[in-house]
Amino acid sequence: MVDPIYKKLCDTMARRGGYYPGMDIPEFYDVVQELFTLEEAAVASVMTPKPATSSAIAAEMGKHEKELFPILEAMAHKGLCSSFVSGEQRFYAGSPFVPGIFEFQFMRGTKSDRDRRLARLIHAYKAAVDKTRGPQKITFPANRVIPVGKTIPVGSQVHTYSQVTSYLDRYDPIAVSTCFCRHEAKLMNEQDDCGMPDEVCMQFGIAAQFVIERGMGRKVSKEEASETLRKAAEAGLVHMTRNAQEIDFLCNCCSCHCMILKTALHQPKPGRALFSGFQPKFDSDLCSGCQTCLDRCPAQALIFEEKIPEVDLDRCFGCGVCVAGCPAEAITMAEKPGMPDPPANRKELRAAMETPA
Repeated sequence: MVDPIYKKLCDTMARRGGYYPGMDIPEFYDVVQELFTLEEAAVASVMTPKPATSSAIAAEMGKHEKELFPILEAMAHKGLCSSFVSGEQRFYAGSPFVPGIFEFQFMRGTKSDRDRRLARLIHAYKAAVDKTRGPQKITFPANRVIPVGKTIPVGSQVHTYSQVTSYLDRYDPIAVSTCFCRHEAKLMNEQDDCGMPDEVCMQFGIAAQFVIERGMGRKVSKEEASETLRKAAEAGLVHMTRNAQEIDFLCNCCSCHCMILKTALHQPKPGRALFSGFQPKFDSDLCSGCQTCLDRCPAQALIFEEKIPEVDLDRCFGCGVCVAGCPAEAITMAEKPGMPDPPANRKELRAAMETPA
């Protein structure tokens, strides 16, 4: 028998949404009973994504703040909610499973028996949800790609939201943590290792504050952040973030493990489900025909013709990975005509995603 508190938590996680919302199936209860104590589940079930103080949450539950505060702190440390300080007050907010709670479990990069058990339970839940609801159709992209730095010709007028460096300049603090997608895979099978660098997930501002404070990642200087991005680009990883002009994270993703890239690649036209607003442009005079770009392309969007590669724009993400790896420097990124600007913020993104196609 499942305790009614976990049933209530299922309803709450369903309302929070995200890519893997709460679903009343056995695998849900397997994973939440591993993640949450009954006491924590009761608290989580009344929390919303809107930040609230411990006193406000206590009042909602009819409890004393002194009783609730240590529970909220334990939940934040375990990645079962988010927390931050604004002014002189601490706030807590309910997180969805994805993006949120599931990722928080693996950002520390630890390899305990519990980590391995959680990886199996989370994987089983995601697989069960996928089987229950069927393939997901992306009607409006929840995420977007930012082109690899130094791939756009000097002198081009480029929006700040298309430049990773603008986010590095704007935010403080910046954190770097372990790629949860690749780490989750290795926890289940140590041989499932694509060889890509792991400590390349980045958080900015309040999100970074949370990750640093809870030991899920480490604070880095702007120079270290730039070096992390250089390493990711050299390896052929895709800079990916929320489809909004204001962001709080930047993932550096591989197509073999990243859920967002894999979901996009299962769409009929991947380049319309995830994109940057740019496309590669090839210089036939410089291209040596080495086909390195074909090997590096995460979307398999390039075909080599007689002289230079041809781009399938229905597949191309506009990530610039091909540019970063071209030994002849024969590729640059050009603006893709007719592409929409990203929504300004989360509120506008949510409204766009809820608008019927």
